[in-house]
Amino acid sequence: MPSEPLVLAFDTSAAHCAAALLSGDTVLASRTEDMGRGQAERLMAMLQELLDEAGRGWRDLDAIGVGIGPGNFTGIRISVATARGLALGLGIPAVGVSGFEARALDIAPPLVVLIDAPRQLVYVQNRGLEGWSRVDLLPLDALESVRPGADGRWVGQHAGACAERLGGEAVEPRHPLAEAIARVAATRFRDPALARPAPLYVRPADAAPSREVAPVLLDDA
Repeated sequence: MPSEPLVLAFDTSAAHCAAALLSGDTVLASRTEDMGRGQAERLMAMLQELLDEAGRGWRDLDAIGVGIGPGNFTGIRISVATARGLALGLGIPAVGVSGFEARALDIAPPLVVLIDAPRQLVYVQNRGLEGWSRVDLLPLDALESVRPGADGRWVGQHAGACAERLGGEAVEPRHPLAEAIARVAATRFRDPALARPAPLYVRPADAAPSREVAPVLLDDA
């Protein structure tokens, strides 16, 4: 009997470093650490810790899942570059998953997913019964045009305030972020048309591109 697919997923799109190791439907290990800086130095060590905790090695992996944003530009680049490097080194697929998809996992539409952005703005994407809308970057007081309706749901940051002001129900994401990314990736990594992960940028960058290089994959030994 074939073993369950093993998916390692991670996200550094905000002030955190988060990762999860998923086998089939079972989370073998997961970790989230709050950090405003240092994700590039911490990420690979965290991934190794998760594999060690589960008694698995890099060559046991079937796929990589990675959060592609929206969020912090440098953080997104760190994760996407790491995912591409691991996929190339291990010869396995890498699946990019947006923060909207991850937060909406296992929540029935219609719904609106909200993700904090700088300068009192919020990233917004509406999932109706027929699919996802475009991604918007809006002030919190300008969400009337994207509200999900009286029977819809608000998910993510500020969901409670939006539900109180505009109607609908505020709900929490069903899974921690890295775990949700792993679960979405597990459903997609066998797609022959799968594209390489690419950052989901919604606003112009505040700084010059990072000069950090992708991490080097070490042998299990």
